Amino acid sequence: MPYSPAYKGDPAILALGSGFFDPVEPARFPKTTLRYRNDRAAATVGLESLNNNMWLAHFAHFDPLPGTLMEPLAQRYHGHQFRVYNPGIGDGRGFLYAQLRDTKGRLMDLGTKGSGTTPYSRGGDGRLTLKGGVREILATEMLEALGANVSKTVSLVETHESLHRGDEPSPTRSAVMVRLNHSHMRIGTFQRLAYATDTKRLNRLVAYCLKHYYGTEPTGTDADFALQFLALVRDHIAVQAAELIATGFVHGVLNTDNINITGEIFDFGPWRFLPTLDPNFTAAYFDETGLYAYGRQPDALHWNIYQLGGALADIAEQAALKEVLADFPDLYQRAVKDKTLARLGVKPKNDQSDEALLRLVNDFMGAQDIAYERFFFDWYGGAASRARAFCSPESARYQSGKAAEIVTALSAYQPTNPAALNTPYFQGDTPCTLLIDEVEEIWSHIDERDDWAPLNAKIDSIRQMGDALRP
Repeated sequence: MPYSPAYKGDPAILALGSGFFDPVEPARFPKTTLRYRNDRAAATVGLESLNNNMWLAHFAHFDPLPGTLMEPLAQRYHGHQFRVYNPGIGDGRGFLYAQLRDTKGRLMDLGTKGSGTTPYSRGGDGRLTLKGGVREILATEMLEALGANVSKTVSLVETHESLHRGDEPSPTRSAVMVRLNHSHMRIGTFQRLAYATDTKRLNRLVAYCLKHYYGTEPTGTDADFALQFLALVRDHIAVQAAELIATGFVHGVLNTDNINITGEIFDFGPWRFLPTLDPNFTAAYFDETGLYAYGRQPDALHWNIYQLGGALADIAEQAALKEVLADFPDLYQRAVKDKTLARLGVKPKNDQSDEALLRLVNDFMGAQDIAYERFFFDWYGGAASRARAFCSPESARYQSGKAAEIVTALSAYQPTNPAALNTPYFQGDTPCTLLIDEVEEIWSHIDERDDWAPLNAKIDSIRQMGDALRP
């Protein structure tokens, strides 16, 4: 049987009816070569048992999967791009082509990148560079290992076309990628309907999202639905903001069309992981004002949530919407505390102690210019790692005045995952990192010698870290 017993198609989006998407034809590629298949992610929706020929049929040629969508759908949306509203966007090089239930019963979307032109391509070729696909594999693997809620890169297939891009050496190799998300519904999806004053469809979309992504049957008035929905999205985006900060990740393009309503980090552009703690570190060369710099990401997401609230203003009263949105900063502060303590591998103690510890950590890392991942690797488990940290290449810095305060503070904390320190990852002496030079080195092996071994080795090391960090 090509599909596992866990497989369950559920084309729920069709219940929305017209006005939300457009049927499209996938591109036909000259040749397809499978470069990456994520069987771990595929297993969550019953697709891990496909042989490679069937994999290519479904993930490169987009033959319909059984019991789900019979044709791909390019979704319609608008969005603020660097705070400028753009009504001319939508799925321009991707589409939704299947919806499945995962092993937890959640509705999941299979979406593409590089699958050809759509009505929203705006003159683009609808393609993805192979390098872009490799970068997304690495970003999603690393974020997943660090415990973030992130899209899963399921497949990358090289498509053997020559692409020309203005921001990288050209011609360059092409690919088509498939990602698995709990939702591809964006803040910009709601903005488009509000822009068109299509209140009927806006209400329908809110009800759909409450039912299928939050497991809630809407009750009460349309205004009640809208407020309930906004509060749920607010909660998830506050956690997303905390995950960006705790993982040291800079997304680069936190536009409203890149933010989905289930709080998954997805739709990657020129991302970076921090070399050292720097609030002003930016990922995108075109982010000239630092709008989406590392330290400004929580504010950017807060602003984006306000745009969702604005899109719902024809359904619910503005005062009630603002009341929901006002809780975002407190929710974020609680989430970033919890996520940072999780990165340190210690249990929360109390608000006062936790906040004091995190201030010490931030002050020390900022002043010492210490490698971001090095610090969290050395001190994972808190005081239980004291001997290990003092054998680190950074041991001299750990014996300074500020570090002594951190060591004293950590002594009051219990480790959340003491067994992790006995794993091969923490028994080693080097943290797993994913800095831009490493990414470029991995790509150079692929580009120059068609050598995929460094990519596969990096994925293995990232997963080893993730296994150690997972209680």
